[in-house]
Amino acid sequence: MTIENKNPDPTGLDAYSPAEMAARVETAGVSKVRLPALSVFALSMLAGAFIAFGGMSYTLAITDSGLGFGPSRMLGGVAFSLGLVLVIIGGAELFTGNSLIVMAWASRRITLSALLRNWWIVYAGNFAGALGAAAIVYLSGILSLEAGGFAETARAVANAKLELPIEQAFIRGVLCNALVCLAVWLCYAARDVAGKILAIMGPITAFVALGLEHSVANMYLIPIGMLAGTSFDPGGLARNLFWVTLGNIVGGGGGVALVYWIIYLRPAARAAIRDPAAQYRLT
Repeated sequence: MTIENKNPDPTGLDAYSPAEMAARVETAGVSKVRLPALSVFALSMLAGAFIAFGGMSYTLAITDSGLGFGPSRMLGGVAFSLGLVLVIIGGAELFTGNSLIVMAWASRRITLSALLRNWWIVYAGNFAGALGAAAIVYLSGILSLEAGGFAETARAVANAKLELPIEQAFIRGVLCNALVCLAVWLCYAARDVAGKILAIMGPITAFVALGLEHSVANMYLIPIGMLAGTSFDPGGLARNLFWVTLGNIVGGGGGVALVYWIIYLRPAARAAIRDPAAQYRLT
C-alpha cells in the first residue's frame, strides 16, 4: 500500500522539505556544470568580489569594536554574511558552495570531469575577483580608515592565517565549508529572499566567529593584509590556500553533499521517498 500526500502544502508558503531540497540541489548541480565556460568564469569573478565585500565589512566591524572577544567576532560574522547574501541573492558561482555539486555527481547525472571542470573555472574566477577587489581597496585609500586602524586589522588577520599550522588550516577548512554548505543547503528550503538571508546568517556568523578557514575569503584577506604591510609571502598564501581548499572540499563535498545524498538520493532512499511504505517491507 502506497502512502501519498499529493498536496502537503496547499498554500505554497511552507519551506521545502529536506527531500525536496536534495532534489533541488541535485538539479542545480546539473545546471551549473552545463553553463558556458565564459559565463561560469564571469559569475565566479563576481563571487570572489562579493566575498571580498564580506571581508571588507568584517574587517571594519572588528576594528576597535571594544565589545570584547566573543561579541566582536560575532559582529564580524554578521558583517561577513554580506558576502554569501550577495552570492546567493545576486547570483554568482562560489567554489565552496559548489561543493554541493557532488550530489549530482554521486547520482551519475554529471561526470567527474564535468565536476572538476566547474571547480577549476570557478576557483580561478573567484581568485581573480578577490585579487581585483584587494587591489581596488588598496587604491581607494580605505586602508587608512580609523587612522590606519583598518590596515592594522587587515595585517593582523592575514598574519594569523599565514601562521596557522597546516593541520589546523585543513581542519578549519573542513569545519568552515560544512557550515557554508549548510547555509547554501538551507537556502534551498526557502521560498523568498528574506528566508534565504535568514538561512545564511546563522551558519556564516558561526564560521567567522569561530575563526574557521574559507579559501575564497582568504583569497582576499591575505592579499589585502600583504598590501597593508604584512610581509609579502606568496609561498605562505599558496600553502594556506592549498590546505584550506582541500579541507573545504572534504567538509562541503563529503561532510554535507555526500551525507545528504546517502540520506535522500541514493536509489533505496529515492524509492522510500516515492513510496514511504517501502521502507518497512522486507526484501
